[in-house]
Amino acid sequence: MSATIYDVAQRAGVGIATVSRALRGSGSVRTETRERVLRAAEELNFTPSRLGVSLAEGRHAANGVVFPTLSGPYYAEVLLGYEEVASELGRSVIILSTQGRSAVPELVRDLAGRVDGLVVFGRTAPSGLVAELVATGKPTVLLTRTPVAGADVVTSENATSARLLAEHLLGHGHRRFAFLGGPSGGADVDERWSGVVAALSAAGVPAPQGVALEAYNVESGHRAGLRVLDGASRPDVLVCAQDEVALGVLRAARELGLDVPRDVAVTGWDDIMAAGHAWPPLTTVRQPMRSLGAGAARALDELITGARTEPRTLILPTELVIRASCGCD
Repeated sequence: MSATIYDVAQRAGVGIATVSRALRGSGSVRTETRERVLRAAEELNFTPSRLGVSLAEGRHAANGVVFPTLSGPYYAEVLLGYEEVASELGRSVIILSTQGRSAVPELVRDLAGRVDGLVVFGRTAPSGLVAELVATGKPTVLLTRTPVAGADVVTSENATSARLLAEHLLGHGHRRFAFLGGPSGGADVDERWSGVVAALSAAGVPAPQGVALEAYNVESGHRAGLRVLDGASRPDVLVCAQDEVALGVLRAARELGLDVPRDVAVTGWDDIMAAGHAWPPLTTVRQPMRSLGAGAARALDELITGARTEPRTLILPTELVIRASCGCD
């Protein structure tokens, strides 16, 4: 029968938490105590499991992730990046999807009590609740969200790429802009809005028409596209806050007999796989979706293990991708 962490603790004459700290080389353990633990582990041929170490330290070996929805390629890619790193770190992942749920704060508090740390995506939990969790000492990472004191933030760059996108569209001669998804569509969408507004303002062009969406998906983009494009005063270009929204707009334009990009240009954001296969292929901004999830997993692990105690903001770069939907060949 294989030796356990309890066997090592008994032979070394210490508690299992001390064994865990000594084997990890972390925490305050006297040199002679660490040597005694290492000698006991060697004599017993003990190999620590991640689960055993977690239990010894009063941890769950699980992370909690609070997401708005599990549908759509964007969320799937972010979660895939998260789970790949969590698996490497020996952690399980418990996901709470808040879409259509009532009493979300209570659900988040319940999840927080069952995991070692939380990742909170966007506006899925109110800032007051996030601050409450941080105050209890719960390691917390925010994904694509405005900062809350004491929590890590992992996000992508938005404003600069949005400005470059708008400048490119201005170069095509477009002057009547609509922005589908903002303002006030979330921290990342608001930054995209501000980048577009900055470029238009610098060129002396009126701010874009802001179009609110019920959701960021193809169906919502289709409905918004039908409303905005059906009339003589339609915009020259629809800047969509997300690729799925833009795909819905392309469908709406076809149904209204409009040619993209001759009658109206359309752009997206994310560069999901379908963006390059749409017709016409979609001009967009590529963001590192899997890297967002992976970065959040690594950041949370650092906070849980104590490798880092101060909160940090990680901003990942994005890239403008020019295709035919804006008027380029």
